[in-house]
Amino acid sequence: MENKQKLELTWYGKTSKMNIEPRILIENQELSFFKDNDNDLFDLQISESKKSNDNLLIHGDNLLALKALEQSFSGKIKCIYIDPPYNTGSAFETYDDNLQHSTWLSLMKPRLKLLRTLLSKDGFIFVQIDDNEHAYLKILMDEIFGRSNYLTSFIWIGRSGQGGTAKNIANQHEYILCYSKSSEAVLNKENRKTTGGNYKDEVGYYKREQLRQWGQADKRSDRPSMWYSIAGPDGTPIYPIKDDGTEGRWRVSKQTYNKLKNNNLLDFVKIEKGWKVYKKIRDGRITQRTYGTLLDDFGSSATGTSEIKKIFSAKTFDTPKPEKLLERIITMATNPGDFVLDSFLGSGTTTAVAHKMNRKWIGIELGEHAYSHCKVRMDKVIKGEQGGISKNVNWQGGGGYKFYELAPTLIKEDSFGQTIINPEYNAEMLATAVAKHEGYKYNPDAVNFWKQSTNDSKSYLFVTTKHITKEYLLSISSEMQDDEYLVIVCKSYDSNIQYEFKNIEIKKIPQSLLNNCEYDVDNYNLNIIHPPVYDEEEDLDD
Repeated sequence: MENKQKLELTWYGKTSKMNIEPRILIENQELSFFKDNDNDLFDLQISESKKSNDNLLIHGDNLLALKALEQSFSGKIKCIYIDPPYNTGSAFETYDDNLQHSTWLSLMKPRLKLLRTLLSKDGFIFVQIDDNEHAYLKILMDEIFGRSNYLTSFIWIGRSGQGGTAKNIANQHEYILCYSKSSEAVLNKENRKTTGGNYKDEVGYYKREQLRQWGQADKRSDRPSMWYSIAGPDGTPIYPIKDDGTEGRWRVSKQTYNKLKNNNLLDFVKIEKGWKVYKKIRDGRITQRTYGTLLDDFGSSATGTSEIKKIFSAKTFDTPKPEKLLERIITMATNPGDFVLDSFLGSGTTTAVAHKMNRKWIGIELGEHAYSHCKVRMDKVIKGEQGGISKNVNWQGGGGYKFYELAPTLIKEDSFGQTIINPEYNAEMLATAVAKHEGYKYNPDAVNFWKQSTNDSKSYLFVTTKHITKEYLLSISSEMQDDEYLVIVCKSYDSNIQYEFKNIEIKKIPQSLLNNCEYDVDNYNLNIIHPPVYDEEEDLDD
């Protein structure tokens, strides 16, 4: 039987797997803004009392950070926007993104897979890219998100077009690929406030909207209630007859028409054969329409640079995105209170805009500018910074966030080459980390110490550095219900006691964790200066 083949993009190293360690996150309370004082360890179980601090600013490798978020944020992020290095050598000054295509794709693939896991069923992902990797990225995202979930590629006009390349072509635009998680996702329509018009009466200026429905398929038979006669200024009965003489229909019911007439919101215009009837649209009316794919009036790179200069009194990034661009994306994809995530945070534009728009947010940044730029910018936003879209959305300041660092690797080698638990881990960190590895949530019970972590069933996990004896197990077993199950992870235990109780399983650390993932890897970033060298491909002309 022939193997089924599928349409996909192939590259060197595509099948290599990254077995990423699920790290925990530790709050840096000195850097959190509006911080809580209860506890410095964050296991991503958000309680009602911490809703004002749902916002997370994370410093660390974004692949490790996304893995750290996976357990508690899977299916909860409504909008993801990323602006990864473009593999052109022209991104942020702090990046070295001159990578081969294969290396770039190999580093993007696991990130996109994790991002898809975090996305809600009705969520969207937007990935900004230039034409150097656009075609490759499109095929990769088709594979990960499904080609049927591709919505469009927005075109952002980011530069004036002055200057040019060696081929005398100046790139003015970038692409923003947009995918949904599923068919349940529907982008919002644009709310637009009308601003006056070309016509004027005693009340003021207004716009006109013809009262007859203009669609080709709009017939009298489709909506009989929208077919009726209107008396013209000279008493002539007016019907919604189409230009080709067939019967159409009005936009509004007879009842609504009477309200428009009583409120002087109708305009009659004399034509050769009768009258045309228009509805007056006053200033301030909110209308809805679909968004266009061309983003040519949402600020340029120069706009973004100007915004950054006002915040930091210096040009610190080559191609910062303007706040207005992110406002458009977040407006399309979310509602107030939804989660927005950016795992290539850069100068912090995404989180700044999300915060001003009353969205919850998660920002991840590897570089030192997580401290020098992202944190500084968010602190200014919370204090009421008035740049970018602030006046547009009437931003007055407020809110808060927690600042997190990635915990160090759980397992290390000692000076003799033996695997050991990282000495930097205290008891609580160890229990939280092992729970994450085993698929449990750290949530210590106030009564039973062994109910340290739980999962969705009546199964519990207890992590301890003590030596476990039969007597110790007996004392725990006497407190357990018949339908409860317990996994104990410890450093050592008496021989053969692991078989004493059917509802108690014993594992030894670190041995039980060694095959879970790769440890002591702190950097999966895209700043690879020397990508791998492969044999040249065969000459295509052969």
